[in-house]
Amino acid sequence: MVQTPTKPVTLDEFLKLPETKPASEFIDGRIIQKPMPQGKHSTVQLDLGSSINLAIKSQRIARAYTELRCTFGGRSVVPDVTVFTWERIPRDDNGKVSNSFLIPPDWTIEILSPDQNQTKVVRNILHCLAHGTQIGWLIDPEEELVFVYFADRTIAVFEEASERIPVPAFAEPFMLTISQLFSWLEE
Repeated sequence: MVQTPTKPVTLDEFLKLPETKPASEFIDGRIIQKPMPQGKHSTVQLDLGSSINLAIKSQRIARAYTELRCTFGGRSVVPDVTVFTWERIPRDDNGKVSNSFLIPPDWTIEILSPDQNQTKVVRNILHCLAHGTQIGWLIDPEEELVFVYFADRTIAVFEEASERIPVPAFAEPFMLTISQLFSWLEE
């Protein structure tokens, strides 16, 4: 849903607005509310974030976050899952995780919801890549496939059950096949 304010809103003004549920994003000067996640989306999102963290968080390689607002390059987006390498996680003066992430993630993951505009989601992934994100995934639970967007802007589709989905080099300890990913929908 696009929310049209009575007067144009700047990024700084947007960031001062109260949060919405589901989250709203600031893209090209417009406020766009994300669709409400449904069962397949929520299942994949939670299990994927947890699985990534299980594989790489304890070694302090990186950390996955769900629904984390990332503001950079004139946009404020809320990818379904973001992964930041350990040394890039923003910290406050006490060394704790910051509330504001004003940098692009190292890995961005979007999960397509029914009736969601795929073009908007792809544009968000490409925006992340243009600002330094290493890899982006677009997961389509209905079609049971994953589009992988690489930093060089090449795209590959993974849909065969045994195919291992590519991850950024820092996340090599995390391995996931198409069948493993979509088996979460059967549990």
